[in-house]
Amino acid sequence: MFAPKKILSVCSAILMTLILASSAFAMKDEYNYMNAESLQKALDQNAAITIVDIQVADEFKDHHIKNAIATYAYPVKSADDKAKLTDSLSQIKNNDQPVVVICPRGKGGAERTINYLASNGIPSYRLFVLTNGQDGWPYAVESK
Repeated sequence: MFAPKKILSVCSAILMTLILASSAFAMKDEYNYMNAESLQKALDQNAAITIVDIQVADEFKDHHIKNAIATYAYPVKSADDKAKLTDSLSQIKNNDQPVVVICPRGKGGAERTINYLASNGIPSYRLFVLTNGQDGWPYAVESK
């Protein structure tokens, strides 16, 4: 049989794991996401939307969503990466359109881009991460 202290210890460990996991998931709640179907519908309807693509140059040249602004800022970790977002930042500030950030997989790079844009005055309600990023985009792409 388990001793009461051991049961308490195991329960405490489980509770701590659940608390840490829930806070990790809660952090993701601070981002807005747009799925591929919604973005494609917006593009089909010629909706006013700004698409900021942070893929590296070779990946952008191979495949990107039509009318995406190329920044080549991925992984958006260094000051040099963030500086690559400067041109898109000025374009974004000059309108009130929703902004969808495209990165390879729709994770850390996109989130860091959202954080950078928000810290530079873009309201968070305008900022979206494309769910699953460019790798999860099932629709037509451009290459150049």
